[in-house]
Amino acid sequence: MRHDTDMADHSEQAAIRSDGGTPTTAPGRPGGGTRPTPPLTYVRFGERPLRRLPQLFIGLALYGFSMAVMVRSGLGLSPWSVLNEGLEKHTSLSFGAVTAVVGVSVLLLWIPLRQRPAFGTAANIVVIALSSDLGLALVPEGLGLPARVGLLLTGTFTNALSVAVYVGARFGPGPRDGLMTGAAALTGRSIRAVRTFIEIAVLAVGWLLGGGVGPGTVLYALAVGPVTQFFLPWFAYAGLAGTARPGPPVTGARTTS
Repeated sequence: MRHDTDMADHSEQAAIRSDGGTPTTAPGRPGGGTRPTPPLTYVRFGERPLRRLPQLFIGLALYGFSMAVMVRSGLGLSPWSVLNEGLEKHTSLSFGAVTAVVGVSVLLLWIPLRQRPAFGTAANIVVIALSSDLGLALVPEGLGLPARVGLLLTGTFTNALSVAVYVGARFGPGPRDGLMTGAAALTGRSIRAVRTFIEIAVLAVGWLLGGGVGPGTVLYALAVGPVTQFFLPWFAYAGLAGTARPGPPVTGARTTS
């Protein structure tokens, strides 16, 4: 059974290659050349946990907090966050609680797709839910337009960076990425096509429920992939020789959001 690392949400959403092609590269340190991205397949929990666990939790916490920042901007959200916000308006649950419920619901769809969760899957659901609610409690509502634009830009950039951080820890896929890769394997369609179909459907349902669609939704779609791609080589855990389980690279989250 394969394990693929997440995104998120939502990532839940980074434009990371999933076709088995050449590894991506990013600018190296001063005086260096390029920095190749290690394989992003699942690495067993027991391998260097003190190095990888903090990275996982920091990345997921940043992801959830950045979701809250984008919500407070009021200028548009990622597809999965649009769905979460729409559902929140029709329930008594908090945004974070709705995010967790949606994550668990998506996880149930893994059963017919023969996907298997890993530690990172559970951490994705719990940490993002808690950190997004914390962010909503800390970031005020009703700010002026310049401040809201700043929140949107900050939230989008932080979200993309956080994907590189937690995906790079290689602890396993988040619920939405497992759905995407499993559906692609079942149907024989490309991951890009399956992801596009799922995100359009999620966005449409969320919009009908009253979730926030706007310029931020377009910005997210255009910016998160390239920014994550840029930072991923800096955070991807290289692993010890021969310890990574076989499987395709992570397709991004995102996430998990």
